[in-house]
Amino acid sequence: MKVCLLNDSFPPVIDGVVNVLQNYAEYLSKDYDADVIVGTPKYPGADYTIYPYPVVAYQSFDTTSITNGYRTGNPFSEKAASELAAFQPDILHSHCPASATIMARILREKTGAPLIFTYHTKYDIDIERAVKIKSLAKEGIKAMVGNIEACDDVWVVSKGAGESLRALGYQGDYRVMGNGVDFERGRVDPIQVAAVTAGYDLPEEVPVFLYVGRLINYKGLPIILDAMKRLSEHGMDFRMVFIGKGPDEEPLRQMAVELGLMNEAGTQGKVIFVGPVYNRDDLRAWNSRANLFLFPSTFDTNGLVVREAAACGLPSVLIRNSCAAEGITDGRNGFLIDENAPSMADLLLRIGNDLPHLRDIGQHAMDEIYTSWRDCIRVAYNRYNIVLDLKKSGRLVKKKTTSDYLVAATAKGMEQQKRLRQIGHDFFNDFKETTAGMMEYFHEPEDSSARKSPRKPSAKKKRIHSNE
Repeated sequence: MKVCLLNDSFPPVIDGVVNVLQNYAEYLSKDYDADVIVGTPKYPGADYTIYPYPVVAYQSFDTTSITNGYRTGNPFSEKAASELAAFQPDILHSHCPASATIMARILREKTGAPLIFTYHTKYDIDIERAVKIKSLAKEGIKAMVGNIEACDDVWVVSKGAGESLRALGYQGDYRVMGNGVDFERGRVDPIQVAAVTAGYDLPEEVPVFLYVGRLINYKGLPIILDAMKRLSEHGMDFRMVFIGKGPDEEPLRQMAVELGLMNEAGTQGKVIFVGPVYNRDDLRAWNSRANLFLFPSTFDTNGLVVREAAACGLPSVLIRNSCAAEGITDGRNGFLIDENAPSMADLLLRIGNDLPHLRDIGQHAMDEIYTSWRDCIRVAYNRYNIVLDLKKSGRLVKKKTTSDYLVAATAKGMEQQKRLRQIGHDFFNDFKETTAGMMEYFHEPEDSSARKSPRKPSAKKKRIHSNE
């Protein structure tokens, strides 16, 4: 099977969806001998030759200042579309409803391959954050939903994600296809944990709370800091570790200082900002060192980091009825709170120092909510085959919309552009060959006799020289 994976982010950008894309590529290749190609916007300075599969990086525009570090791809790149289409994919699988899905729709017109889309996160929140004019943001969300509805098979990563998509106006069908974890099941060896966490003030008998992800306020991070302030006021000792980076890192650091949780220099205190950790083994070590994972986000539709924590026997504190809390039984394989700091603080004051109990809850999390990527890709691969069968039998037909006709016209325009480019290329090569032949014909070798007594050029050659 030939699979084309598309997304609007790829390393050097690291986020949850990038993690998903890379695991799809890895396990499709490793377990099913699939050929994989990736299409993504180009980031300056990135080396796309280091991957075991081809990566087609197309033109992008610098929108990092308004999109939290992300660039915006140009899905109308004829060269990139032609290169991806030449791969002749059997399946197109887009993981972002913006330029990646527009590119995927163009590729569907070029190749006839069915298009699958996975809804990973609440993109409408990012659109509203980036576009301050409400009417424009509303149109952007409408266009995003239209892009999703144009796909042949729509997947969501949780039940809550499906409800979120419905709330945006999506009217088609979808199926829940969860994500997995690339961590091995089990805690990291204490010696390795000590080596990774060396240099940080982490006393052995003091509970360590952990957050991993983008440092952005809408993931509930102010709730964590406010709760830490309440713990400190009750005389509880602890360490709160933040791993990651994001647009609200500096405001969060300043908030920690103002709450008395860090010194003015931001170098010491009960709150520790580690920065991003890209090495997966090091991240496993941090999850193994912590006693509770704090994730008060109602933004995330799946909470992949919660499953990563569970892989290491680390239980999570989550918002009741949030998408990330799906599969969590309060007090058995995790803890559920209301979406506010007092609720989190009350829970941590009650259970935070009972480290053996937390370890027991973590074991249940490891046994009950951990899912490997191998298992998830097996389900996805089976669905790929079902979609291909539906396509071959003619049952994968959707009513065309105005945007479908526009995409089809764009794809045809790209083909014409490609032909013109080829004609120009052929003409240039012919011109080079003709010119080279003329130069060779009129070139006179400089033998010894010619050097002694140069001949005068003929009248014909004189005329040619003068014309030159």
